[in-house]
Amino acid sequence: MPLYKTLTDSQSKVLIWKVTETEVALANGITLTTHCQKRMLGMKSEMHRRAFLSIRHLLGLEGYQDSDLIYNQFGKPHLKDGTHISISHSHNFTGIILSGTCEVGIDLEKHRDKILRIAHKFTPIEEYRTIANAEALIQKLTQVWCAKEALYKIYATPGLSFLKHIIVKDFAFEDDSTVAEILYEGQSSMYSVTFDNFEGFSLGYASTLNTNQN
Repeated sequence: MPLYKTLTDSQSKVLIWKVTETEVALANGITLTTHCQKRMLGMKSEMHRRAFLSIRHLLGLEGYQDSDLIYNQFGKPHLKDGTHISISHSHNFTGIILSGTCEVGIDLEKHRDKILRIAHKFTPIEEYRTIANAEALIQKLTQVWCAKEALYKIYATPGLSFLKHIIVKDFAFEDDSTVAEILYEGQSSMYSVTFDNFEGFSLGYASTLNTNQN
């Protein structure tokens, strides 16, 4: 079992899997619900099916099985015992975050040049003009995207805009955390965000700090 790493803090636990096994090996010992069997059969990409199965192994490491995972009308996952969960995958890495005390979100992304072309759609790009090194710029923009995606997964509300409604406080290149705010329809919600970078990927995960009604 290639459990790649585990990250814990006072509120949450993150588990990351590096997908190296075959689909057959990953399917061994995993029982899927009828709904999830249909979902997996509909996946044309073998990599997606392997990622799907690896996430079930991550659940198993924490004592859960596929049938413990349910989704609301917006596609947000929950566990039947009330534990908060968020899920992400990118290429050959998958991850989950769990918390028994607060809402959590997670996102994994591979560093790619594409982020330079789409950055203006999710963050004020002029804020990054002092970063001259292309590799560093790609990493930082990827981290900002991960943070916003993680928060989007927590909020799970149609109409929420990465650019307009999710604000990630600037952080130094060497920082491994920051704070972020969602401002949406008169409501302000604050979150902590933690980063990790490995093998050309960025990980961002978030948890609720507090919520105040304006």
